[in-house]
Amino acid sequence: MRLPTFFIWLVVAALPGSVTAAPARQPNIVLILADDFGVGDIQASYPNNKIPTPALDRLVRQGMSFTDAHSPSAVCTPSRYGLLTGRYAWRTRLQEWVIAVYEPPLIDASRTTLPGFLQQQGYHTACIGKWHLGWEWPGPQPSQMTEQQNSQKLLAWDFTQPLRSGPTQRGFNYYFGPDVPNFPPFTFIENDRVVIQPTARYQVEASQGVTLPRNFEGSPMAPGWQFDAILSEITRRASRQIRELAKDGKPFFLYFALTSPHEPVSPSKDFRGRSGIAPIADFVMETDWSVGEVLKAIDESGIGPDTLVIFAADNGHSHYTGWDHLIAAGHKPSGPYRGHKGDIWEGGHRVPLILRWPGRVAENTTNSQLVCLTDAFATVAELVGTGLPAAGAEDSFSFLSSALGQEPPSAQRTTLINHSNFGEFAFRDGPWKLVFRNQAALAASRGKPRVAELYNLETDIAEKRDVYAEHPEIARRMRQALEQLITQGASRPLSGAANDTTVRFDITQTKRWAPALRADQGPGTRD
Repeated sequence: MRLPTFFIWLVVAALPGSVTAAPARQPNIVLILADDFGVGDIQASYPNNKIPTPALDRLVRQGMSFTDAHSPSAVCTPSRYGLLTGRYAWRTRLQEWVIAVYEPPLIDASRTTLPGFLQQQGYHTACIGKWHLGWEWPGPQPSQMTEQQNSQKLLAWDFTQPLRSGPTQRGFNYYFGPDVPNFPPFTFIENDRVVIQPTARYQVEASQGVTLPRNFEGSPMAPGWQFDAILSEITRRASRQIRELAKDGKPFFLYFALTSPHEPVSPSKDFRGRSGIAPIADFVMETDWSVGEVLKAIDESGIGPDTLVIFAADNGHSHYTGWDHLIAAGHKPSGPYRGHKGDIWEGGHRVPLILRWPGRVAENTTNSQLVCLTDAFATVAELVGTGLPAAGAEDSFSFLSSALGQEPPSAQRTTLINHSNFGEFAFRDGPWKLVFRNQAALAASRGKPRVAELYNLETDIAEKRDVYAEHPEIARRMRQALEQLITQGASRPLSGAANDTTVRFDITQTKRWAPALRADQGPGTRD
């Protein structure tokens, strides 16, 4: 009779020096990443909030919630880069915003990714949902990094040819998803092929939802494409993957990148109007349902004790998809924190993070350890017992010991660097947060010195009172530490680490794509 993994782990963990020892059978890992989901959007964590989230509430009761967890960026692409590489995305040439339509891959082909690392450990790896890390799109011209956002939307692309340098060339055995739900081409992609050719042209229909991609009218679309069918389809496929892989017996890593509650806000008919608040609240409820379906697939397959489930979000809740309706109803998507998606403030990058692993992670508990999504790489590396690779994962620290209720190692995270949609920086050290914000709107701030502000989150969680002038010595020390962490190319001791471009935290960047330091660091800029 095969003993369940968690029992073997209990025995192994009791042995001296066994924190990094691997179980006899490696655990499955299911990483669920919600899109634009606020830290305040789980009702069990914030009971006064107004959107029911029964599946996530159950996950909270069954696992450990990290209350000081952060995405490395306040927007999508750089957070996903950090999650899958263990490296801050501002170390690349991308200094603001996200990968635009038809832009090339942000993850370099030579870089070891979390799924690629797990493949080397014998894992089957699958990505279902939103990718948004770029491809080499086939066409008469190459995909380019362009300063003008979405400037390649009017160019011709050949969707009958294989797409290159996507998920299956970055460590995943399998991929299915819409790439980005609000970007063309509006269709599904499986592995490196478009599933349904986008031979129709997108036209905005109000019945499809709110916050629709109006600036892409006329773009390629699969005939009959429906935004409200995206979430249900990827949920069905993620659940099917789990059930099929559970039968195989081989350990697997599933990265389920939800497309919700990001725009287009298009809840399915089963959820339309259910919240009684607004479409965005309905979509949060459908997001919760999706998580519940994945958890059900795990539990009904009998692999719960052998599966570590991680739920997180890529950044804070969006402020332009119905925020005012939520606030008016008494729902606070950012909880007590200032700001929202895109911001350098806590509401932009403080995210929910829940771990469930029956018999290993204590149920219905909270943990105040400072954690960043970049830390997933080091945590998983320790979990499988191999340690981090010799190169890569520059900004990743394991929080496995904290999750397992063990004595944390000396190398745990104590500082954090966050980045905003507009390229601003914040540096966290204990309760202190040093912010370098742009003087004004991005266009008016380019090339100008940033405004430095200091906050004590222990006494001012809402970041209302700038105490920079009162604590110049703390601000000076933190500024020096931030500069060192940036210039050395890594947060952890790592020889040979380097940024792909010159990074300035104190001056607003002049370009979205900064110049490469080496010729091999990304395609050239077309305009």
